[in-house]
Amino acid sequence: MSTLQTYIKTQRESRPILLMTHVIYGYPTIKDSLEIMETLLREGTDILEVQFPFSDPVADGPTITNACHVALENAPTLRQCLADINALATRYPDSKVVLMSYLNPMLQFGFEALADTAAPAISGLIIPDLPIEQASFVEPLKAADIAPIWLTIPQMDSARLAQTLSAASGMLYCVSRSGVTGGATAFDAVTDNLDTLKQQTSVPLGVGFGISKPEHITALIGHADIAIVGSALLNAYNEAGLTQLVTRFKSLQTATR
Repeated sequence: MSTLQTYIKTQRESRPILLMTHVIYGYPTIKDSLEIMETLLREGTDILEVQFPFSDPVADGPTITNACHVALENAPTLRQCLADINALATRYPDSKVVLMSYLNPMLQFGFEALADTAAPAISGLIIPDLPIEQASFVEPLKAADIAPIWLTIPQMDSARLAQTLSAASGMLYCVSRSGVTGGATAFDAVTDNLDTLKQQTSVPLGVGFGISKPEHITALIGHADIAIVGSALLNAYNEAGLTQLVTRFKSLQTATR
């Protein structure tokens, strides 16, 4: 069992659900993004998901896509991103950090180099556009105890779902609905799908896309292990800066206690 999966299961022994928060490295500046990350870690986010920006983030809605485009103007490098995450993670050992990006930057950097550079600060990696048929790409990560986090969607056909569940480690990222991040989600349909998944795997289930209110998180209790929030926190930051982001985070956090 990976370190990430062990952490999630241990935390869940005393908590109804965990909270995973999403930050874009380099937005609105590299310095500001590090301040956001440190604030969320200090406030007690269970898992911090750091997105390394890419020019064509196909799974992301307008809020995150626009942030990625701004971040790219600040010329971030993956090597510096990993160094910055390592420096942060050592100061906040009670939380876990996962990296999220798209396949092109990961291939350019190289998966063996990524494993060597990212461990042990990063415990998971999400690559939305990496097909499950190419799972061999991430073998170096598994050897370094960095869990590849695969995505499921409600409409996934049974053969592909079985292949995904077989490869799963750390956690599964369960996309709540078709489309991109940031839109509305019908949670009754989501929980039915999660209950079906729970019968097929013991890997912790994280749910993302459309989670923006405490009641959304409450609706997932008993069905999922992790609520994943991205656009809602970024919108709060865009509205009124770090103070508003912390206020929104704390309101969401209350649903996990």
